[in-house]
Amino acid sequence: MSDFVLTCESAADRTREFFASRNIPVVCFHYEIDDVVYTDDLYQSIAPDDFFAQIAAGAMPKTSQVSVGEYEEFWEPFVAEGKDVLHLALSSGISGTYGSACVAAQMLADRYPQGGKVRVIDSLAASSGFGLLAECAADVRDSGASLDETAAWIEEHKLNLHHWFFSTDLSSYLRGGRISAASAIIGTALKICPLMTVDCEGELAPREKIRTKKRAISEMAKTVMAHVQDGANYSGKCIMSHSACREDAEAVAALIEEQVPQLKGKIEINSIGALIGSHTGPGTVAVFFMGDKRVD
Repeated sequence: MSDFVLTCESAADRTREFFASRNIPVVCFHYEIDDVVYTDDLYQSIAPDDFFAQIAAGAMPKTSQVSVGEYEEFWEPFVAEGKDVLHLALSSGISGTYGSACVAAQMLADRYPQGGKVRVIDSLAASSGFGLLAECAADVRDSGASLDETAAWIEEHKLNLHHWFFSTDLSSYLRGGRISAASAIIGTALKICPLMTVDCEGELAPREKIRTKKRAISEMAKTVMAHVQDGANYSGKCIMSHSACREDAEAVAALIEEQVPQLKGKIEINSIGALIGSHTGPGTVAVFFMGDKRVD
């Protein structure tokens, strides 16, 4: 067993039980509703449906990244004991938290010159895709790989991780400036569900405007088949997440499972976490899997 600590962030959108079972400590983001600050604690203090119901009723959450001081406090017990840390950070194309993590790692190195070291990797990933990359990293670690070997594996394969998602509710994307007012108005009127991805720089990128949710569900499954590693013979994991629209996620999952019979277990379906969900709002369905390299 490798002797370093693998850590990540709450934006990885897996369950608290998953992170505990894989021995991955998690540092939490924060969000604010009506001037009250909450911890993105993997839905321990609020149910996902209740969180998204607040947004549907008009709440406008604001999010804040993990601070330098919070990273220091999170890692210091490991570093002080002489343990090295490999940390996966939320995509730098979505959040500035990667930079804060790097600053905190250097501050701890200065404070504990003989202690453990913290190495930070920009995951270029988000939501349960970020969580899938953390799971893959834990698999590599548990195979006996060193910190450097595990980090090298992540850097080599992180752009093979695909994120594809669509939304039936564009209001939160409009509020966050991710689409224009005109696009939101026209999209809502025409029942357009934009198909989006995370590109090779870890940034949100629209790909196609699809009319009607039924067609978006079908196109999502087709997109998976166009990019998934080994096509119908894919034997890796596929994970989905959704924001208060589980039936839509299940519809996509059923289509994928029909076409990829050798999946490693049934498709896991999670709720989009409070940090990412503050920006998507309700109505978003996302799928994550290993495939060809993201090139744009």
